Amino acid sequence: LGGALLGCALGLAFMLPGHLFGATGAGDVKLFAAADALLGPATTVQAFLYTAIVGGILAIAIAIRRRRLARTLGATARLVSDPAAASGEIESSEADNRFAYAPAIAVGVVMAALL
Repeated sequence: LGGALLGCALGLAFMLPGHLFGATGAGDVKLFAAADALLGPATTVQAFLYTAIVGGILAIAIAIRRRRLARTLGATARLVSDPAAASGEIESSEADNRFAYAPAIAVGVVMAALL
């Protein structure tokens, strides 16, 4: 029980900043925390790294498919340098820059569990 609670807390701690900046949804935070409750604390860091890598690959693939790679890379640079200013663009429904992050979480968690 202790390992499950610690894994859940670590998963929450890793994903919550992304949600506070507006880059991920609350469901993504809860999904990752729940998955890490099953993995335990020892595998949570690996799951987060695999999820971030898969999420980055997915984001690039979606940006290419939507023909907006340069715009996406520019927005990412602004998010890193000034999160408050970039959050409006992230949340904008006209920008067409949102995508489901749950597949990246699923693949990252499975990779961490199996590797």
